Amino acid sequence: MIEHYVAPWMVPVLWILICSYGIFTILLCILWNSLPSVNKKQSNTSNFLSVIIPVRNEQESIESLLNDLEKQSFPNERFEVLVVDDGSTDRTAAIVKRLSAHSTCTISLISLTNTPTTSPKKRAIETAIIQAKGNIIVTTDGDCRVKPQWLQAISDCQMSTKAKLISGPVTFFKETSFTDYLQTVEFSSLIGSGASAIAAGFPSLCNGANLAYEKSAFLAVDGYDGVRHIASGDDEFLMHKIAAKYPGSVKFLKNPEAVVSTKAHKDWSLFFRQRKRWASKWKHYQSKTPLILALYVFSCNLSVILSAFLWVSGNLDTQNFCILLLIKCAPEWLFLGTVLQFLRKSVSIFFIPFTQILYPFYVCFFGLIAQKPEYEWKGRKLI
Repeated sequence: MIEHYVAPWMVPVLWILICSYGIFTILLCILWNSLPSVNKKQSNTSNFLSVIIPVRNEQESIESLLNDLEKQSFPNERFEVLVVDDGSTDRTAAIVKRLSAHSTCTISLISLTNTPTTSPKKRAIETAIIQAKGNIIVTTDGDCRVKPQWLQAISDCQMSTKAKLISGPVTFFKETSFTDYLQTVEFSSLIGSGASAIAAGFPSLCNGANLAYEKSAFLAVDGYDGVRHIASGDDEFLMHKIAAKYPGSVKFLKNPEAVVSTKAHKDWSLFFRQRKRWASKWKHYQSKTPLILALYVFSCNLSVILSAFLWVSGNLDTQNFCILLLIKCAPEWLFLGTVLQFLRKSVSIFFIPFTQILYPFYVCFFGLIAQKPEYEWKGRKLI
């Protein structure tokens, strides 16, 4: 190996960052385990739930989701379904109309005009909330599947905790390939980290595919005012605003029956665009906590890459390099394995090492590429 000059401070800084990351991951695991697994079942509820589903060209999946909602254990008279069609060019609207005519639950189709907007999903949700009858707004996506106890679990959680906003777990279903399993592991890290941050009292991450909040809280924080121009973030920015106005009111729904499933990406260009949108949000955070967390995770993963380069160049011996990897990877394995067990994704645990190899490059790549403010969603270019 050919040794290159390395600044004297670099190796100590890498040790500090990676060791702190190991401690940080152990803390996440402790916080995750501290979350209650179920909430007390409420025999009676005053809640009326409005389930909002923004869609665009979801003819392949929307019928399955609506069928799932029709099979909910939650009383049909206590919820409504609002499907917001944002200029679909396929049979999505026709399918929703056909199902709504014969469904045992109330399904309404809201059709939006196909006009340009920087954030079509925010517009769809805001339009539906104006018409929503429920005191609790529940959002999911048109390509998702939900379990029969989903709405009951959300209502029980809200009644038990008096939460203003509830973040729910999301995972992938029907993994059939190596990359599917990698995506499941990667996504579990986001779900687990978001849940642990909520348990710590610093809400940072959530997912709009499984989100619920009081309609009054949405209106009290003026909805998406101030972030409407940002392409992504219909979920996290709203959570940050509600958390700021109502400290301690954001909860995570750690209930296996409340897990929402969606399909892993088969088209890598779509995966790239989605992750780029997600990564672009950090610089718009008004709360310092998620911003600091994003920068910290980026720095720690960059440290792993730099450690590998130092090892290859002969500036870090093999023993110390292996110790650094162990400090980072062992707590990650424990944390991700625990989350995957909850999500009933035990097979995916065996793919954690492969994800750990790729993840530092993944984090750094999207952290840098997201600085170019141009995105695409459902065939639309967003600025």
